[in-house]
Amino acid sequence: MTYQALSASLETCHWGFFDATLAPVVTIASGSEITIDTISGGPQNLPGEGFHIPPELLDLHAAGVPAMPGHILTGPVAVEGALPGDVLQVDILDVSLRQDWGFNYLCPLKGTLPDDFPNHHHTIIPLDAKRGVATLPWGLELDLAPFFGVMGVAPPPTWGRISTIEPRVHGGNIDNKELVAGTTLYLPVFAEGALFSCGDGHGVQGDGEVCVTAIETALQGKFRLTVLKNKELTYPQAETKTHYITMGMAADLERCVERALRDMIDLVSERAGISREEAYMLCSLAGDLRITQTVNREKGVHMMMAKNLIDARYTQSPRAPDF
Repeated sequence: MTYQALSASLETCHWGFFDATLAPVVTIASGSEITIDTISGGPQNLPGEGFHIPPELLDLHAAGVPAMPGHILTGPVAVEGALPGDVLQVDILDVSLRQDWGFNYLCPLKGTLPDDFPNHHHTIIPLDAKRGVATLPWGLELDLAPFFGVMGVAPPPTWGRISTIEPRVHGGNIDNKELVAGTTLYLPVFAEGALFSCGDGHGVQGDGEVCVTAIETALQGKFRLTVLKNKELTYPQAETKTHYITMGMAADLERCVERALRDMIDLVSERAGISREEAYMLCSLAGDLRITQTVNREKGVHMMMAKNLIDARYTQSPRAPDF
């Protein structure tokens, strides 16, 4: 197994977009581990004196803010052997802070309540990596649970250049707080090499991310990227140590629910060796639908199912799990 490190810089970051024609900044073998540094925020999000600001963030600001709004991503990373129709397995091995602050903002006409808050509100939030807490302005300490809001592969080439803001079939701005260290994300591949990028570091976030932002910060992630050739997957899925996760992303939350639920029915039926009717029943009895985020045009819902409810029975089935 090989191991590489990818720093954030003018040469390795792209700001605001995914694009299947974007050349990879590094190529690794399938199954390799890579550490990726990320940065976050525009010039308006910087703190005052007394905080560490990654110098590469200032370099990127000096180069100019792009016309297409969106997130700063590091990548893309090409994975040898990845072809359209394959699946990229993204094992999230570790996630850590790169700076001692984060920011949160809300503004008019955005967020889950776009008409309720007429003024801009920007807050710098100190982060204590050693203690694992964020301190809010009124003194409340929140436990940190860092994860990458954006993890994605290149979109279908026919889409051209797209914003990072909307989550879609290629992943992207999923904003799923379950995807912390120790979890795995599965993404369908649409371009040679898969072309994985990540960014939009979150120190902590609630389900919904209701005011537009989490605690936005710079993170370092350690990943293992593996190409799966014999796994059928047309939409992002994930798993934690204890649960399987299916996802739905659409402008209408009902459509999000339908997508996440249909994919979970298929997953449960396959893994447990039961009918789709039985799987639908189990989803009603033991599956948990959660709102991922309600702040982008394409919103998100995910469904969680405890592994022990379906894998225990599955061990008695003649069919083998595919992951």
